[in-house]
Amino acid sequence: MKTYLVGGAVRDTLLNMPVKERDWMVVGATPETMLTLGYQAVGKDFPVFLHPDTHEEYALARTERKTGPGYHGFDTRFSPDVTLEQDLLRRDLTINAIAQDINSGELIDPYGGQADLASRKLRHVSPAFVEDPLRVLRVARFAARFAALGFTVADTTLALMQQISASGELSALTPERVWRETQLALCSDAPQIFLRVLRDCGALKVILPEVDALFGVPQPERWHPEIDTGIHILMVMQQAARISNDPVMRFGSLMHDLGKGTTPKAEWPRHIGHEARGVPLVQAVCERWRVPNEYRDLALITAAQHGKLHAAFEMRSSTLLDFLEKLDAIRRPQRFEQFLLACEADARGRTGFEDRNYPQAQFLLQARNAIAKIKPDAAMIENHSGAQIAEALRQQRMHALEQFKANYPHPTGEA
Repeated sequence: MKTYLVGGAVRDTLLNMPVKERDWMVVGATPETMLTLGYQAVGKDFPVFLHPDTHEEYALARTERKTGPGYHGFDTRFSPDVTLEQDLLRRDLTINAIAQDINSGELIDPYGGQADLASRKLRHVSPAFVEDPLRVLRVARFAARFAALGFTVADTTLALMQQISASGELSALTPERVWRETQLALCSDAPQIFLRVLRDCGALKVILPEVDALFGVPQPERWHPEIDTGIHILMVMQQAARISNDPVMRFGSLMHDLGKGTTPKAEWPRHIGHEARGVPLVQAVCERWRVPNEYRDLALITAAQHGKLHAAFEMRSSTLLDFLEKLDAIRRPQRFEQFLLACEADARGRTGFEDRNYPQAQFLLQARNAIAKIKPDAAMIENHSGAQIAEALRQQRMHALEQFKANYPHPTGEA
């Protein structure tokens, strides 16, 4: 029985990156051996055990052979006879197929992972790469994660990803697995690279056709020098990652302009009403991927309301109050601030606007603060009832907004 450190922990150590978790692989053992040593069995598809002290995962060496469509159509074989090299062969990328002997510290790298780390290449281990369609998303996610280090997808691997995308097998992936990879990509330093790689291999039109449809759709050059809506989305995602590490906000940014993909060509490059048209598209994406509610709710609000925020300085006090109420800004301050950041990413995700101020966000945040402190007092409750209280409260907030606007400095440098 021999134990090896495998996968991401070895890779990240060689990249001088922090190791967040460690995975171990055991060669020459049986489940009975592991149980006898005090390990706790977990996992249903293949034997994984938790160390009795560290609770880290130890998996028995195994091989996999595809038997049907999608990831779940795999025959997994484990036995004391499975070698280290056989286990590493089933892995997706060479940089993830490096092992380290727990005792000697020796690196075992039968498939050239260290060379690909040095050349900054994401390369498949073997032609069996095509047997798991999820690997298309995983490679795109690794490209996003390691973009700052200069990693790119090897041409031969991209060709296999294109083959998988054309096969139709991406449709066999469960919503949970697609969402997990997408969510991890949203947490990366370069989520726009995730989208770009998916589009380069033809997967975006399968996984997220609503975003793929934006490429080639023009916008008014005056406001969007980059013109192409798909390019705008990539730029927005780059800015979203730049201004916040919140994946919820980043998802809202990704979803904000879906309605432009449904604008009739006769109306190009204008997109009147795209906000309202985008709402059911966002809803469809969230249902298809089973997106968590907080992601969905922010995405829906951002799609529907982002255009209004850009024109915040032109709003009358009554319109501004209606807007704040529609955003539920007082009761949902965190979501409100996420919305402001998503709109800022939208405004800055344009050629030449990347470093512009976005004073609308600060303006609306301070407007919200001006009315948040106004609540029904004892006199209001005593002298009014029901709808009268709501109207009295509204009038007080309206007055506060008028005072706020009168004293607010003239904005400069707005997007």
